[in-house]
Amino acid sequence: MARSRFVGDPGLTARMTLVMFLLGGVFVALIAALMAIFASNGGVGIAMLIGLAGIGVAIYQWYSSDTVAMKAMRAREVTAQQAPELHAMIDRLCTMADMPKPRVGIADTSVPNAFATGRSPDRAVVCVTTGILGMLTAEELEGVLAHELSHVAHRDVLVMTVASSAGIAAGMLTQGAQYGMFFGGFGGNRRDNNNNGLPIWLLVLVVSLVVYAVSFVLLRLLSRYREMSADRAGAYLTMKPAALASALQKISGEINTIPHKDLRQVSAASALCIAPAVAGVSLKTLTSTHPSLEQRLEQLAGIQAELGRPTR
Repeated sequence: MARSRFVGDPGLTARMTLVMFLLGGVFVALIAALMAIFASNGGVGIAMLIGLAGIGVAIYQWYSSDTVAMKAMRAREVTAQQAPELHAMIDRLCTMADMPKPRVGIADTSVPNAFATGRSPDRAVVCVTTGILGMLTAEELEGVLAHELSHVAHRDVLVMTVASSAGIAAGMLTQGAQYGMFFGGFGGNRRDNNNNGLPIWLLVLVVSLVVYAVSFVLLRLLSRYREMSADRAGAYLTMKPAALASALQKISGEINTIPHKDLRQVSAASALCIAPAVAGVSLKTLTSTHPSLEQRLEQLAGIQAELGRPTR
């Protein structure tokens, strides 16, 4: 992870390394399986094209992650003249953390949230919504921003972005397999019931679904851990875990009152946000991108108790 004054987290580093290794292996296995399936029917070139497309997705995700996330949130970059208080707070936190200052963005939505993205600390952007700016106190907002800056320092945003490429490629392949089955499959047409097209696309569909499922689970596990790590790092930097806990309670409570149709605007970048843009954010489920609110508050309460102990 990047060098900064944020507390280190060997567990996060180990998990990011393991997830990247496992997903890399899964991606290679996917291409190998596709080549084997299509090779038996003279379609090795199709598998190679799929592999190149997957690599292209990963490169695109890496290069343009900040732009994609900002567009998904309908956010705009703001200057120090346009948002002086927000910039001043991020300036102060970056000085405390001894890290480069990221770009700053604001999303015009009433949904209270914040996120960080970018392929490196030098290309990162920290974005907040107008909803969160109008709801939190200065100390609470500082805790949220420290949380987001720790994502940048730990580089877990980059890992999440690149690692998601395997799932994206598998999802695209799943749709392609369904399309191939509908139109008669590889090497035949719908009127030819004796062709091998349907079994081939069934195999492709099964392989892609397995890869997608593995990618989905691994990314969810990493995502939940990285949020706990960011809470911890942000709380130790500001030395005000209670302020972050208060912010999380306000954000989660407000999100649970917002209609689903209004949450759709930020749902595309929900995994990157400090709180998931879905109702029932405290639920403990395998599919959740974030730990439960109870888990996060319990950790912050422990840090508050630790910081409150008198030193000997």
